[in-house]
Amino acid sequence: MTTPELTSSITVLSGVGEKRAAAFSRLGIVTLADLLSHYPRAYENRENCKKIIELSHEETVSVRGVVSSSVKTNIIRKNLRVSTVKVSDGTGFLEMVWFNNRFIENRLKKGETYVFYGKVQLTPKKQMHTPIFERPEEQKQLGRIMPIYPLTEGITASILTDCVARALDACRGQIKESLPAALRNAFKLCEINFALENIHFPANEEAYRIARRRLAFEELFLFQTALFSLKKRQNSSHAPRLSADMQPFLNSLPFTPTGAQRRVMDEIGRDVSNSNMMNRLICGDVGSGKTVVAAAAVYMAVKSGFQVAFMAPTEILAAQHYNTLQKLFAPHNITVELLSGSLPARQKRETLARIQDGTTHLVVGTHALLSDDVAFNKLGLAVTDEQHRFGVEQRRLLTDKGENPHVLVMSATPIPRTLALIIYGDLDVSVIDELPPGRQKIDTFAVGESYRKRIYDFLKKEISQGRQAYIVCPLVEESDVTELQSVTAYIKKLEQSGFPAASIGILHGKLKGAEKDAVMSAFKEGRLSLLVATTVIEVGVDVPNATIMLIENAERFGLSQLHQLRGRVGRGSHKSYCILLSQSSQNAAMARLSVMKKESDGFKIAEEDLKQRGPGEFFGTRQHGLPAFRIASLYTDMALLEQTTKAARDFLNQRFPCSDVEKKLITEKIDALFNNHVTIN
Repeated sequence: MTTPELTSSITVLSGVGEKRAAAFSRLGIVTLADLLSHYPRAYENRENCKKIIELSHEETVSVRGVVSSSVKTNIIRKNLRVSTVKVSDGTGFLEMVWFNNRFIENRLKKGETYVFYGKVQLTPKKQMHTPIFERPEEQKQLGRIMPIYPLTEGITASILTDCVARALDACRGQIKESLPAALRNAFKLCEINFALENIHFPANEEAYRIARRRLAFEELFLFQTALFSLKKRQNSSHAPRLSADMQPFLNSLPFTPTGAQRRVMDEIGRDVSNSNMMNRLICGDVGSGKTVVAAAAVYMAVKSGFQVAFMAPTEILAAQHYNTLQKLFAPHNITVELLSGSLPARQKRETLARIQDGTTHLVVGTHALLSDDVAFNKLGLAVTDEQHRFGVEQRRLLTDKGENPHVLVMSATPIPRTLALIIYGDLDVSVIDELPPGRQKIDTFAVGESYRKRIYDFLKKEISQGRQAYIVCPLVEESDVTELQSVTAYIKKLEQSGFPAASIGILHGKLKGAEKDAVMSAFKEGRLSLLVATTVIEVGVDVPNATIMLIENAERFGLSQLHQLRGRVGRGSHKSYCILLSQSSQNAAMARLSVMKKESDGFKIAEEDLKQRGPGEFFGTRQHGLPAFRIASLYTDMALLEQTTKAARDFLNQRFPCSDVEKKLITEKIDALFNNHVTIN
């Protein structure tokens, strides 16, 4: 029989046929390597047994005892059989209970000793429900720390655990060490075979910690090595030199830029004035003036003889940028055009022709900019807004439309600087940490359902004075499995509460581009008083007359997202309010929302969001282009992130001895992590 290899199909394992292999594939497991990197999501410590007299209510625990009665089975009703048996350990009795287990009577013998593991109930009777059990001398699932894996239909915990154990046995000695010995020694990392054995079947808690640290370190090290290598390659790329002075643009602005805006403009100016390719992220709070900063870069590019592509994630946001930039560049003879998927065919052809012949200086658009039929005459700068909505691959597709154009990306999500420097390892980071003067504080309230009538009365009062309001709901349509407020059902509730149907607009992601534009135009022009929407209005909506943001089921949103939504109001001269309406009765939910009442600084809110929910709130791995880490965490492993940042830089600067074979293994691992090709120089 051929010895299984890491690349072998899992069907080489006994008991895994085509049907079971298909079930495994739903978990992303096709090969033995996939199986070994399917890490447990949790563990149960089944090592130590407790005495029956020491048991606590609802704890999950192991008990060793003698079966002191025969199994008794009662048929409670059709399809419900309850089997019970009493167990004693000398300190007391515990009743074991199973439901619809027809084989239990043949598996337990009176007078024999077993180890039981399950959840204890002390009231109304002292019981353990549906325990697993084994003889002390035959323990496989008990007497040890057991892994708990993500499962799917057709793959039970015992099947997966057994397959992992057999895969480890089959591949023992074949797993190559991908981290150079010098690097492992420097950071005190265990070798890969020990790590895999003890991440799946830890000998003890210390062995688990050592194994997890090694595997998480490797993931983060590979991730950062790839980003730093990409950045190094980009920085060495020859890019257009933008020599135009941005001062004429600044002189034409109807306001004075803040100190933070000027600082970032200067950073951009230094980047683009040499021949190295700029890759810079502008990170700023809602209303901090990122668009004007980007516009200064656009001005320099156009006046230096180049075109600019400006990409936004939605048609609403693209249209808003188009209108804003048209006004900013009107005094400077800069031609701005809008390109979106909803353009009529003839108009689109004419726009594409002007882009190709260079007549158009600045093109603002959505993903439509990435289409093959979009060809630039001389692209010198690519700008993307709301960076977390675009992946690395999408940025590359845009920049491929020119010869190493400079890259400027913007994010309205305030990211703590230390995390931004790590996550955006292929970008230089600029932070706009100052808001323009005169921005009003938005009064924020976190309340429960009992306040609904008062809220509606307040809405009616504001509307009667000519103001407008947003109402955000998490869903588009009603669902049988959730109590979340629905946009479509919510409209009826508003009408029943006395709001005129003609004054209510509806906006959600399922509407077509033209329909969204029509609704937004009506709201901006004041023909609608209320806009009921999903989080599609999180970015890109600027209506100075809107003074109220009511967020239903606010407990279901992250703090950073709530802050983004709140930023849609407070843009005019009128006093503005944000009302967080929660359906949760839990004190913890209201305590979390209270952060929004006390804090208006988006960077501080982001820090709190990181503490509470981790970075997933503003980094969706698929949208952002980050790899889906199997074991590392961008939040809980912050200390490890700092170590791997140093390790990656030292490795790329050849401070660790590394053979060609070791370098090749690292490159292969990075390819697997990012599912693309990154060359390590």
